[in-house]
Amino acid sequence: MGFSRRIGMFIAARQTAVLLFRRDLAMPFPVETGLLAKTGPANMMLIRTYVAASAIEGVGVFAAEPIRKGASIWRLDPDFDRLIPMDKYEAAPSHLRELLDRYAYPSPDRPGFMVYEVDNGRFMNHAGNPNTDFSQYGGATATRDIAAGEEITCDYGEFFEDFERLHLATA
Repeated sequence: MGFSRRIGMFIAARQTAVLLFRRDLAMPFPVETGLLAKTGPANMMLIRTYVAASAIEGVGVFAAEPIRKGASIWRLDPDFDRLIPMDKYEAAPSHLRELLDRYAYPSPDRPGFMVYEVDNGRFMNHAGNPNTDFSQYGGATATRDIAAGEEITCDYGEFFEDFERLHLATA
């Protein structure tokens, strides 16, 4: 299967993501990912978030507290974000490739690598008018004020150039 086909499958899978653990919970559960970011080392998500059912698709990541326009919400941290070489992906067992197809994305600055996030960022859904900007590699900011309880969204096209074509093919 070619890389483009895998990316198309990734988009479809990410859009229909289901919560793989604690599926029985009807209420969202918080995952505090930003506690250290305010005082010391950065986590990937620099804000407190939680995962819950999304009106967009499947599940999404939501702000646990208000976020001001321009606030840094995410930054690349090699201690938490994993760059996976495509040859390692190709050699991985099928169940691991399925996980990466769902939750990893092509590295915008390292061709031949995928980025796997280990925090709630992997649940972020695509929106045509997102409330974040990931266009600058290595970080993301809020493009407007985001209310506590509001879904945090991004433009998948900022991660890989073929998104629009592949999105239309899988829609």
